[in-house]
Amino acid sequence: MNSIELNIENNIALLTLNRPQALNCFNYDLLCELESKVEEIRVHPQVRVLIITGSGSKAFSAGADLKERKTLSDEQVRRNLYKIGEVFTKIEQLPQPVIAAINGYAFGGGMELALACDVRIIAEGTSIGLTETSLAIIPGAGGTQRLPRLIGEAKAMELILTARKLTSDEAKEYGIVSKVLPGEELLKSAFQLAGEIAKNGPVAVRQAKFAIKHGLNTDLQTGMQIERKAYEITIPTKDRTEALAAFSEKRSPHFTGE
Repeated sequence: MNSIELNIENNIALLTLNRPQALNCFNYDLLCELESKVEEIRVHPQVRVLIITGSGSKAFSAGADLKERKTLSDEQVRRNLYKIGEVFTKIEQLPQPVIAAINGYAFGGGMELALACDVRIIAEGTSIGLTETSLAIIPGAGGTQRLPRLIGEAKAMELILTARKLTSDEAKEYGIVSKVLPGEELLKSAFQLAGEIAKNGPVAVRQAKFAIKHGLNTDLQTGMQIERKAYEITIPTKDRTEALAAFSEKRSPHFTGE
């Protein structure tokens, strides 16, 4: 059984962590397979949006595979640490928007994977948390950096230092997720959101994501320059011309990503 499942249809990719018997925890093999799939998505000509979810109904991912971790040398633990950080950064840096459909527990690395995505929605009745300090370690796949940027330093500090687990409703109150949905509606909602994104100009969507991501890491005026440069890339595209023609002809545009 593959530890990652990837399905692509109608310009939307669905990537499923597929170790339900282990609560979709990250062992080294899963991380390597995940990295390979992410690289495949990056250059795939048809993929405009990626959805990431977990197999089964219990867990999105409960984080690092602690059973594997007990068998590893210090050097192998460092290897896993570098690999998970690299893979999550590659997900964050995908040109396509990424939606995390959090279908169950998302603890430790599971929550860090969700934080590396652009949009997060969650099933009601589940919980998430950066629980690493309760295991005498710290978040090591971006949690100490991405969570403060998302919800602010004080709130992130409290959650990380206490290793607190949040309910799905609390995660929404903190601004970590944008929607709380019944479990049976989660993927449907994720595909609906992905469809709303995928129908727009692919070059424009990618450049908008680029401008937001890179602009947030600098001052306002530099961010404005980044925005203008990103806009300029859309000017000579066939899609922009098609959008103007479709508006004039009162029809829906047909975008090709060119």
